Amino acid sequence: MRKKPAFKIEFIALMASLMSIVALSIDALLPALPQIGDALGVSDPHQNQYLITMIFLGIGFGQLVFGPLSDSFGRKPMVYFGFAVFVIASIICVTTNDFTVMLIARVLQGVGLSSPRTIAVAMTRDTYSGDFMAKVLSIIVMFFILVPIVAPTFGQLLLDFFNWQSIFNANLIIGLIIVLWFWKRQPETISPKKRIPFKPSIFISGTKEFFKYKDAIAFTLVSGFITGSFMVYLSTSQQIFQVQYDLGDMFPYIFASTAFSVGFATFSNSQLVIRFGSFNIAYTAGIAYTIISLLYVVLFHTGVNPSVHVLITFFILQFFAVGFLFGNLRSLAMEPLGHIAGIGSAINGFVSTVMAVPIANYIGSFVTTSALPLFIGFSVFGILSVLVFAWLRNAQKKTLATA
Repeated sequence: MRKKPAFKIEFIALMASLMSIVALSIDALLPALPQIGDALGVSDPHQNQYLITMIFLGIGFGQLVFGPLSDSFGRKPMVYFGFAVFVIASIICVTTNDFTVMLIARVLQGVGLSSPRTIAVAMTRDTYSGDFMAKVLSIIVMFFILVPIVAPTFGQLLLDFFNWQSIFNANLIIGLIIVLWFWKRQPETISPKKRIPFKPSIFISGTKEFFKYKDAIAFTLVSGFITGSFMVYLSTSQQIFQVQYDLGDMFPYIFASTAFSVGFATFSNSQLVIRFGSFNIAYTAGIAYTIISLLYVVLFHTGVNPSVHVLITFFILQFFAVGFLFGNLRSLAMEPLGHIAGIGSAINGFVSTVMAVPIANYIGSFVTTSALPLFIGFSVFGILSVLVFAWLRNAQKKTLATA
């Protein structure tokens, strides 16, 4: 009888903490976007969104470096190297007076943060597989989602008592504590005999190996669609609630309610995924995601914003569906890539993130006086995601029929 995999509580907590550095560096800054823009002489408020989307660009490209290198040199050294890059970028952020330099530093922050984000997924794949991996990833994502619930409020408190630079400093201190914990308590998960000897060609050979698996490609594309539309919300939520609805200091609490919805869904997924399977749950969630966004577009097609309570209800429903997608999509993409978990996680993250950034920047440019463009974006990419799922389901049926 096959032995049931064991939960490793500290491992899960550590992986969630590594990923939380990423979330904290993004979401704690949201309340401070207008102040940073004013301090750096930004005349167009829309440009403040780039402080969010540019860090994702760095995360996308950085994964292509740290993922393959971790397959050769081990997971832990890459986390340390990535954090060192993050420290340097954070110092630039708090000392610059130029908006362009700040954006470059945010990209560099993303490069550094791509390491703990990628390595956390690779270490999880080193340790687990199948639907149990999806269960573990759901729990990791659930704790990871707790950070966006409190991060804007944390950022607002620092802003009230200190200044926007203090947010960067606080992120550095918290990150250092997590990395020290990781250094002291987490064993290396890839043994020397399983490491791929380093040579420049591993980037090419690993990429070729990734593209042999159509399921990995398909789920990575869906991740890009969902991450992109979700990133639009991250980069425009401050403008929607503070400018369009004039809710001021209520923004952190509203943001927390939508983040809680994602967290509750990921917890529910961890309880259901073994019973129903990650593919079935993700497919159903993709359909729900699409229907909810289409319903909003139909009801409010004039572009006039509904009451804030109606808008928040739609966001909560939308992101409840997202919570069932995030962990499952990553797990489904990683399942056939256990032998190249580092570069597999890197390519998966790179493609989905680099797809997401232009999606977020393009749709975000239309979110000026109405939230409608946001839901149109949700609808378009929800439909594309469902079509990919349907194609995969049909391909699975054909495979079973010919087996």
